[in-house]
Amino acid sequence: QVQLEESGGGLVQAGGSLRLSCAASARTFSDANMFWYRQTPGRQREMVASITSGGDTRYMSAVKERFIISIDVTKNTVQLQMNNLKPEDTAVYYCNAQFPTGTPNRYMSYWGEGTLVTVSS
Repeated sequence: QVQLEESGGGLVQAGGSLRLSCAASARTFSDANMFWYRQTPGRQREMVASITSGGDTRYMSAVKERFIISIDVTKNTVQLQMNNLKPEDTAVYYCNAQFPTGTPNRYMSYWGEGTLVTVSS
């Protein structure tokens, strides 16, 4: 069973930076597609950034040019560098790992418990 654990959340002033990290146990990220999602009360969870096993990245429009997703294979972690944070970035951020199953377009999905990011104005 893969377990994901996020860290790095906290309180920061607008314009500041935070670096989230997601560590996995029991399996490496080398063949996984990795995602960071965020959620605020009363709203659906939304995808913030993703990185494929091939290194292709995607970002939601609201965080482009400010957030960077990356994988550290040696540490088996995925990071989300968040710069120029805004109050609207306040949310619980979740790490999601999707591992191939061998069946085309079928993946095993795992979630962390989330880490809270609060950006004050």
